Amino acid sequence: MTTGIRYTLLSIRDLAVSFGPFALLTVLLLALAYWWLNPNPPKRVVLATGPDQSAYDEFGKRYAEALARYGITVQLLPSEGSSDNLELIRSGKADLGFVQGGTADIGYDEEDTIVSLGSLFVEPLWLFYREDTAQKLDQTGTIDNLADLKSWRVNVGTAGSGVPRLFSTLLDVNRINREEVQLSELAQTPATVDFLNGQLDAVVFASAPESLMVQMLLQSPGVNLLDFAQSEAYSRRFGYLTPVVMPQGVVDLANNIPERDMRLVASTTSLLASVKTHPAILQLFAQTAVNLHGGSSWFSRAGEYPSLEHSEVPLSPEAVRAIRNGPPFLQRYLPFWLANLVERMWLAMGLIIALALPISRIVPPLYSFRIRSRVFRWYAELRDIEQSHENGSKQPIQSLLDQLDAMESKVEKVVVPLSYTDELYALRSNIGLVRKKLLRKV
Repeated sequence: MTTGIRYTLLSIRDLAVSFGPFALLTVLLLALAYWWLNPNPPKRVVLATGPDQSAYDEFGKRYAEALARYGITVQLLPSEGSSDNLELIRSGKADLGFVQGGTADIGYDEEDTIVSLGSLFVEPLWLFYREDTAQKLDQTGTIDNLADLKSWRVNVGTAGSGVPRLFSTLLDVNRINREEVQLSELAQTPATVDFLNGQLDAVVFASAPESLMVQMLLQSPGVNLLDFAQSEAYSRRFGYLTPVVMPQGVVDLANNIPERDMRLVASTTSLLASVKTHPAILQLFAQTAVNLHGGSSWFSRAGEYPSLEHSEVPLSPEAVRAIRNGPPFLQRYLPFWLANLVERMWLAMGLIIALALPISRIVPPLYSFRIRSRVFRWYAELRDIEQSHENGSKQPIQSLLDQLDAMESKVEKVVVPLSYTDELYALRSNIGLVRKKLLRKV
């Protein structure tokens, strides 16, 4: 039993020594490919959202909750809105952010560093106004267009939100001078408080209906929403605007809010990211976007969003695959980290295997040569002894016999795997033949 274990361990040791350089080369190539491809995503990313209680803030929390299931911590970075988010991404302070079309200078050139994960949802331009202020113009307490805002106190949001820029554009096309409207740029929460207290006549938001402020104002008594009768015309003038309709009763069916269909203009919000963001992170955010925004809403049907249409910057390939094809095949059956590792390393692993297979063919001959060399190296010494005798060397026969005895003693200590013992015994037999030849001369 002990002898069998000894020979087995010997074979394993010889095989390991023969296979070692090849295995080390393979490991080094895999390590190099891992370092180069960087398949594992970071554990923490920064998502620029928006003001507190805004739709961006609410969606940010949902993304953070979804990615936490994959071990990714999403740090939510509050901001003033779209314009601010774009600058945060470009400056490297945020990895991703929500940006609304038409409210920020997204202009793309070859040196830009922004990619899009698709359009997520539409954000209507909500212009809420006080009914008592409108009654000064019309007893019905309603206004019909932006021209009725002259001399009103209107809050258009902070500069970083991008809404002032959008609203300023709408004023221009309606030939309304900014001096004719008392514009302020307060944040959403204080502006809403001032509006409800009568210190403002109107507030303007560009937000998804999920915004808590929008939900609250839609159901506040004495607050009306401007019906953009010219919504179609606005969309024809500005490519980033889309006419949408808020159906009658969609806010509250029981109380029939709104009482009639409301026409609005909306821009599309996209999830933008830095090109330096890890591909696996982009893939997870895109997959999450499908789950969060793929259902029906007030302004879209199921499956309409996220969309790859009308992107103002190049689309991320990861987002395109995720939105069109859903999760990769391996992610449906394996943990994310393992599926992602295989998905991003398979090409490199395939190339390494393709390179390693031809090289691996030299391992068996190398192993055989290593074992047989333990036996064959003694033949050189045996040949020298035999030739010394045949060439009439002056060296005494007894000295040659002593050399044979010493060599035989050393050969007896040579250990080889059982499959090579025939060659060892052949060597010992040849030593005996040379000894007989020398003894005939004694």
